[in-house]
Parts: sequence; structure tokens; C-alpha cells
Amino acid sequence: MTVPLGLFNGRNEPTRVTVRILTCFGPLQYGRHGCHASVTSLPHCLGLQFDFALAICPGGRLQYPMLLVGLLAALGEPLETSFELMGAGATFPQPFYEYAFNRYPTTGPSLVVHYQGVGSGAGAASLLKREVDFAASDVVFSDEERKRAPAELVEIPTCLGAVTVVVNLPGNPRIRLTPEILAAMFLGRITRWNDQDIINLNPSATLQALPITVVHRSDSSGTSFIFTEYLSKTSTDWRAKVGTGREVTWPTGRSAKGNAGVAGLVRQVPGAIGYVELVYAIGNDMAMIAIRNRSGQFVVPTPQSVSLAAARLPANATMSLTDTSETAGYPISAFSWIVLYHEQAYAGRARGRTEALVRLVGWLVHDGQKYATELNYAPLPAAAIARAEAALRSVSYQGKPILLETPLPKRTVPADTR
Repeated sequence: MTVPLGLFNGRNEPTRVTVRILTCFGPLQYGRHGCHASVTSLPHCLGLQFDFALAICPGGRLQYPMLLVGLLAALGEPLETSFELMGAGATFPQPFYEYAFNRYPTTGPSLVVHYQGVGSGAGAASLLKREVDFAASDVVFSDEERKRAPAELVEIPTCLGAVTVVVNLPGNPRIRLTPEILAAMFLGRITRWNDQDIINLNPSATLQALPITVVHRSDSSGTSFIFTEYLSKTSTDWRAKVGTGREVTWPTGRSAKGNAGVAGLVRQVPGAIGYVELVYAIGNDMAMIAIRNRSGQFVVPTPQSVSLAAARLPANATMSLTDTSETAGYPISAFSWIVLYHEQAYAGRARGRTEALVRLVGWLVHDGQKYATELNYAPLPAAAIARAEAALRSVSYQGKPILLETPLPKRTVPADTR
């Protein structure tokens, strides 16, 4: 028998709780509050899904109300009042995720999200081992990673950012570079800042005979993937000798871990050049290079130029934005992704944990986008939000889509910046 009750939660807001009254025929225990069903009698109870229960002893007399936490746990439906979600991966979106997660407005069980910026590669490895609830990556998983995954994966775009080329030069001159010169510097072929090719592009800049120190990532990095993908698209020499990847064999330079590590090393070494996400460049007040895009325009990374790079999304599954054809688009722009398992009923996960995860990511790609803008990321365009929604609607628990019962928030579409 079920009884709907009108109750109030801790915020003095009305809520409805369904109480299913269980008639128990198994062994009973007697205590100071009267008889109640013991855990040993659970298989004999009629009713398997409930929020909390009242026990009726033989004879029909209603006894002391009890919150049957043990019963719920025994039946595989634990009653949880708080959840902790674990995520790991890219440092590219880490400032956005940490800032947004701390401002997530929970309306049900309390939620704490722990995010570790360990690099896209390490995050992917943790997800494949099912050590975290979600991974963050600046590139969609490779076919080889998908083959190694124990189950199907779902990838949700969450924000847009720029891989920014940063330098440490006396006087902080404004520097412009072509992709060919940029590749030659990272190949170790152009070794001094007063190289004639650089001077020809920057006649008004005072450039000394300062050695060029290349700084790159030491860890498996989505930021490195984006940067090397761009160089592979625009330089045949780079494509032939180095290629694209989270980890590559760098021909020259010094290495540092994470975006913060690269930014820190570039700041320490006069003449250094490296690549970091735009947020790290702005936060460290670093000189940024204007890169010539495919249209011949020299573009500095900004949230606006990144949005323009995504004005028309490519049809491919990776939604790669590098070497954009948009006239005013920044050419080393990219999406960042959250990756999780399509089927969430694994390793004893409670359904409530999955619902909390889906709600969190759904909020992030909608209302949470305002925090991306605050931190100098670019918000998702409408087409990317639609892809995120479709991916979230595919997430299931025991074969049933979570979002049939957990609707997404109302879509907020960023304004067209063209």
C-alpha cells in the first residue's frame, strides 16, 4: 500500500514523499519502541521500492516509524543524502570546471565534485580503469582508447578555448608569426629571435639576438594535441617529422607539466616560447602571439575570436576547429570535453549518483556557460549545445535513459558574435 505525504524539506519548501507500508511476515525483533522488521526478514517484505517505510506487525497495529536505511541498502537502492563525484583530466578547462562546480546550485542531495587536473591522457587512463566518474579531455578519445574501454563512451562538449602561443621577450613587443615560422621554431630550425624571417614579419619590433627556448608539455596533454594538430595541418615538415598527439617526440626545447607549468617556465626564461590555454596566458599577464590564419589575417586569441572559429562547426565527429577557415577566427581554437560511460550501472554505482552526474553536466552546458565567459573561455554555440544534449540523453542506468526522469534545464543559446 502506498501513501503520498506532503512534507517540508530543510529549506521550508514543500516536497512529496511516497511512503510504502510494508507488511512483514518474517522474524521480528522487539525493542523499546515496539516490534519492527529486522534485516533478516527483508526477503519476506512485500514492496521493493520506496523512500521510507512504516512497519506493521502481525495484528495490524502501526508501530514506531522507522527510516529503513538498512533495508534500502540490502535491496540495492541505498538512500544517499550526499554524493561525491570524481573527475580527472585536462588542465585546459580546469579553471572553468573548478569555478563552475563550486557554484553549482544543488536542489537535492548535497554534491561535492573533486576534479584533478592531471592532463588529458592521465584522465583518460583513469576513466578506462573506472577510477573516476568522468574524464576531461581537449580531444575526443581515439579509436584505440575506445577499443580498450570496458564499455561504450559518451563525449559531451563543455566549453571553447584557445591554445595561446606565449613568449618572454624584453619590452613585450607585439609579435606576429605565420604557422610555417612557428613550426620552424618548434622544430629547432629557427633558433634566435632576430632571425630575418621573424624580423620581416615584425619590422616595428626591436628583436635581439636572444636564443629561442621552446617550452612544451612533459605530460600526456590535450593542449599538446591541439597545438600539434594545428602544426600538422599547416606545416608539411612538422607533419612528416613530428605529427599529432597528446605526446610526441619534441625535436627541441624544455618541458613542464600542465598548462601552469608551461606558463611558469616561459615566464622564468628570457627568450622562451610556449603554448598554454588562454586563461593561463591572461592570468599570468603573458605576451601573446598573433597567428596568421588561413584567411591571411593575424589574429590574437580572445573569447570573441575563438567563438568566431566555431561559427560553423565541422561535420566530423571530433568537431576540430584548428586551422579554421573563418576570416576573423583564431586558428588554434578547440572544444573541451567531458567523457563518461554510456551505461552507468557498473561497479555498484547507485542510480542517484548517475542522476547527480547527468544533472551536473547538463547544468554545465547550459546555465554554467556564464562562468565560461567570466573566465575568458568562449561559451558553446547552439550546435554544440545540441550535440551535448543528444549525448546526455543517451546516458542510461540499467538500460533506461536517465533524462526521461531528469530533464535538462532550459537551453540558453549564446548570441551570434559574427
